[in-house]
Amino acid sequence: MRTSKPIAGRHLGWSEGDVRTRPYARFWRPRMAPLAEHVRLALDEGPLAEPLLAPLSHASEMFAGDGVENGFALTADRGMRIAVSTEMPDVTPAMIDWWFGWHSDSPERYKMWHPNAHVHAMWRRPPPAGSRGRARYLGRTSIVDEFIGSGLLRLAISFIHPHELGLSDATLRDDMKATAICAHSTLAGLPIRAGYLVHLVQARPGGSLMRSRFWIGGANVAANNLLAAPIAAIARRELNATEADARALLVHCAQEMSHLASFLPELYDEFKDVN
Repeated sequence: MRTSKPIAGRHLGWSEGDVRTRPYARFWRPRMAPLAEHVRLALDEGPLAEPLLAPLSHASEMFAGDGVENGFALTADRGMRIAVSTEMPDVTPAMIDWWFGWHSDSPERYKMWHPNAHVHAMWRRPPPAGSRGRARYLGRTSIVDEFIGSGLLRLAISFIHPHELGLSDATLRDDMKATAICAHSTLAGLPIRAGYLVHLVQARPGGSLMRSRFWIGGANVAANNLLAAPIAAIARRELNATEADARALLVHCAQEMSHLASFLPELYDEFKDVN
């Protein structure tokens, strides 16, 4: 996986000044819980057969929850598919919508999500003043610096409407029942899309279940414009996802979503009306 060069002044963790002055400082919790047992078992099992993890064109099958919940596969076209499920006690889908519109407003907010891997985040164009919920992130791009495993990546995460990936379940109309965070991503500065992600959050008694899926590399690489088509063709041919890449992304997602669930209900209650 290609890594990015660090930018001066960007760093892991909060400064002492951040801890003293940020109104949400009590939610900065650098100690993270161990990986859930079902995630460790998926890592122990190793790479799965490609057909066990559905391609992007079948993303809507996530609603049924009948496939592999946790695992990874390396695909014949040199890409990878990742599946991670996270139990989120006391979290509602509406809270997740709020979080995705809130966390890129400052690097410190983004670092709260994964204290051991998130370095920096900012919107390419800030959300409109007064916007709420899904309106704060849909159609927006967040530029993030984060470690996936030991590799530092600078990514552009562009949030898109679920229907662009074929997710049109009626429950998505009610943010207390479900939401689907959908995006395509690329290494910042390149005119190609490296892959796609979906975080499907469905309410259930006592909280929500998040099903996260990633489709990276291979046939998922696409040009952002006609001029970039040759670059995308080269990337599809030359980029090669490895087992280490897949394991690192699975672990990263499992850690950050579990950690988010540990403080989000309380954070939301206190700051839901504050951009």
